[in-house]
Amino acid sequence: MSISIRLSQEDEKLIREYANLKHMSLSDLLRNSVIEKIEDEIDLKSFDKAMKDMKKTYSFDEAKKELGL
Repeated sequence: MSISIRLSQEDEKLIREYANLKHMSLSDLLRNSVIEKIEDEIDLKSFDKAMKDMKKTYSFDEAKKELGL
């Protein structure tokens, strides 16, 4: 599958130089960047849900005391 995007000359230069610096093709760089962004957003949503579902949180000292450490 092929996807086209429009970039300014400055953005294209920056992306090409970064890909070269990382020894990656443009396709690999862009694919990995987009997938990483999506995974980060999914992780953040999961974290936010977990925090909402959590009944009580404990400080490190409270947890140590609760565990008898």
